[in-house]
Order: sequence, then C-alpha cells, then structure tokens
Amino acid sequence: MKVHWLAAMLFLLFLAPGAAAQTWSSLSDDQQQVLLQYEGEWSSMSDERRERLVTGADRWLAMDVEQRSTMRARYERWRSLSPERREELIERLRQFRQLTPEQRLELRQRLRQFDRLSPEQRQRLRERFRSLSPEKRREALQRMRERARERRQTTRD
Repeated sequence: MKVHWLAAMLFLLFLAPGAAAQTWSSLSDDQQQVLLQYEGEWSSMSDERRERLVTGADRWLAMDVEQRSTMRARYERWRSLSPERREELIERLRQFRQLTPEQRLELRQRLRQFDRLSPEQRQRLRERFRSLSPEKRREALQRMRERARERRQTTRD
C-alpha cells in the first residue's frame, strides 16, 4: 500500500475534525501505518491537523476493500485536477457546508432527480441553462428556490 498518497488523500478528503489530538505513540499500529508519512512531523503539527488525520485514518480503516478502491479512484481524479479547479471545488464545499440542513437535503434531492434523467435530457438542461444570460440564470435559480420553499411548506403542513 502506498502510504504517501493514502495519507494525502485522507488529509484532503476528510477535513472534518473529530478525533482527540494524540501523540504518535498513542496511535494504534494500524493508524500509524496509514499515517506513516507524517511520523517525522507529527509532534510539530497543530492539534487540529492531527485530529483531521486521525479521523481520516479511522475512516480509512473502517472501509471495506471496495470502498477503499473507490476512494483511491477519487483521489487519483482529485490529483489530476488543476489547482484552479481544486480551489473551485473546495469553495463549493465551503458554500455547501454553510447551507442549512434543509437546503442541503433539497440540493441532494435535486441532484438525485437530475441523475435519474437520461444523458440526453441532462445535456439539454445544461445547454439551456448555459445559454441564459447571467440575469436570467439568477431569475431561474430564484424561481427554483421559491418552488423548493413552497414544496417544503406543503410537506410540513
């Protein structure tokens, strides 16, 4: 197992803090194996960074073979992106995390609806949206938000 890319992937993909900050010697053998690349710098890392890495290592260790394979493929895709594209995706993640739980749910539901469309239907929608002026895009997005709010109100009542 190539530990260097694995540790980097864990750092990039699992940014959520959660594990208690630990000394290197307090990590399990499995955690140390996953995080081996960071051993030399472990004591000089911030607690937050160590927590993120330990959380990522724990998540990695809890995955089955298929999940690990999927994560490796995602990491390779991530590495192939330009720095600009990576920053764009990181910014989108920040924006997503700022949404309310209801907004996140609505966004996920819409994505599932979009994914159920045929490739041709998805392409037509993309082209239609891209052809709109910036003002028309904003209006369309606002209408979608209003319809979503109405649906949420209907389901609550």
